[in-house]
Amino acid sequence: MDLYYNELGQENEESIIFLHGGGLSGWMWKEQMKSFNDYHCIVPDLPEHGKSQQITPFTIEDAAQHVLDIITKKAHDKRAHVVGISLGAQIIVEMLSKSPELIDHAMISGALVRQIPATELILSLMNYTLKAYMPIKDHDFLIKAHIRSYGIPKDNFEELKKATQSLHLDSLNRILHENMFFKIPSGLENVNNPILVIAGEKEYGIMKESARDLVDAFPNSKGYVASNMVHTWNLAAPKFFNKVLRAWINDDKLPDGLLKL
Repeated sequence: MDLYYNELGQENEESIIFLHGGGLSGWMWKEQMKSFNDYHCIVPDLPEHGKSQQITPFTIEDAAQHVLDIITKKAHDKRAHVVGISLGAQIIVEMLSKSPELIDHAMISGALVRQIPATELILSLMNYTLKAYMPIKDHDFLIKAHIRSYGIPKDNFEELKKATQSLHLDSLNRILHENMFFKIPSGLENVNNPILVIAGEKEYGIMKESARDLVDAFPNSKGYVASNMVHTWNLAAPKFFNKVLRAWINDDKLPDGLLKL
């Protein structure tokens, strides 16, 4: 079964794939779809997310293969720029380890690769937290708290609520395990694609450490901290995000507001 995806600008020469974060779906890229109307934009819903919920079980490896299949079937010249945040960024790392020839420029933001030890205590805490979260996850106050903490504009409330309501315990458990225990795959030292690695200044320290690990892993990469930015900065500061992305995929000078790692 194929992933659901939204596609615009098929007449434009270059393709861009946008990969969303965990627990969300393609709606998080709506400001980018507006800004990049001069590109062929493809925005999938990842497995067990959005309109691809029927594709189970979620694994980063399987999701990466699904997106690579979309590139070979839909992207012009079977090659695309790729951009991802959080879980989507981890999937891009996996894609680059598998088929870098299908990828042009890559922009990876907020990718956790500092592996958290899967000890019995950690797993028990995760299980307890998930069970406590599930009965209250759909309450408006909690969704509004997520909006505040992640800098998501308030007009995305309904989309976020719908995404939260659609998450089941087993799906969320799989997604979180894949996210938290993801590690850098082997073979990245042979990947020469131009790769931009970013962490938001307001993200946890482990995200900045992960960004440094990725810059060390990819030989043709650059790493930056996005000044004053949160995890989902494409939503919190879409104009700045779009400037960075456009400059990167066009090999132009990156805008002010990025601090070298």
